[in-house]
Amino acid sequence: MSNYHTPVMLQECIEAMNIRPDGTYVDVTFGGGGHSREIMKHLGKGGRLLAFDQDADAQQNAIADERFELVDQNFRFLKNFCRLHGATPVDGILADLGVSSYQFDQAERGFSIRFDAELDMRMNQASDLSAKEVVNTYAEADLHRIFGIYGEIQNAKSLAKTIVTARLNTPLNTVADLKNAIAGLIPRGKENKYLAQVFQALRIEVNQELEALKDFLIQSADVLVSGGRLVVMSYHSLEDRLVKNFIAKGKFSGEVVKDLYGNDQKPFDAVSRGAITASDEEIKNNNRARSAKLRIAVKK
Repeated sequence: MSNYHTPVMLQECIEAMNIRPDGTYVDVTFGGGGHSREIMKHLGKGGRLLAFDQDADAQQNAIADERFELVDQNFRFLKNFCRLHGATPVDGILADLGVSSYQFDQAERGFSIRFDAELDMRMNQASDLSAKEVVNTYAEADLHRIFGIYGEIQNAKSLAKTIVTARLNTPLNTVADLKNAIAGLIPRGKENKYLAQVFQALRIEVNQELEALKDFLIQSADVLVSGGRLVVMSYHSLEDRLVKNFIAKGKFSGEVVKDLYGNDQKPFDAVSRGAITASDEEIKNNNRARSAKLRIAVKK
């Protein structure tokens, strides 16, 4: 587990879950198991924890405890697999979104701008779509959309055109190939930030991260018992916006729907007013905590 990241805002997450010793809980982003192990400490004999992770590497961190089950699936299939494992309704769900430090540090996975490797970025290594496929086969208009929306890159149109032109001569198969092809577009002094945005956009597309998050949030409302807690930690504005809107409105855009009597039709009430952020002390000790936003909701 030490190869994964130190869990961000661990105590805040556990407190937010409001754990009952005999309750049923779900950790949909198991990773190194840091959050799951802490949840297990609060469960009694009658308690139960179901965890999800689509990355095969996470299996090595499975907890040897009869109250624990690890499901090797994307959390967008939350409802089906909770049912399959006889774990509905549940009392609390925890999601710690994004890529783990472990995944970034595995050079061959192609997540990081620090290493040269094949452009991969698949969280589920059995998936067909890789970053190499996106960069080399997507139409210019689709690349423009991905970089503009998912990477929030200012010169997304020029970036897409540059990639499409470069791949005519030779395929862009590695991190170095891509970096070299777009070198002329990178703002001086902001190299790391720009490349991080490019890689974020590709990673989100490869793993369908925002679609998966939407599916998960909608299903969480179906799976949770009334009074159950939804605890979600995100690391960039695109994810946080979806979480914030869904908790506030029961939908991802537009205004909240009201019934005939003017009552809000939404499954959750926010527990925390706004997002909870990490302390200065934690940020000093764990850089990953810098951009983390924690939101807590209770099922009506």
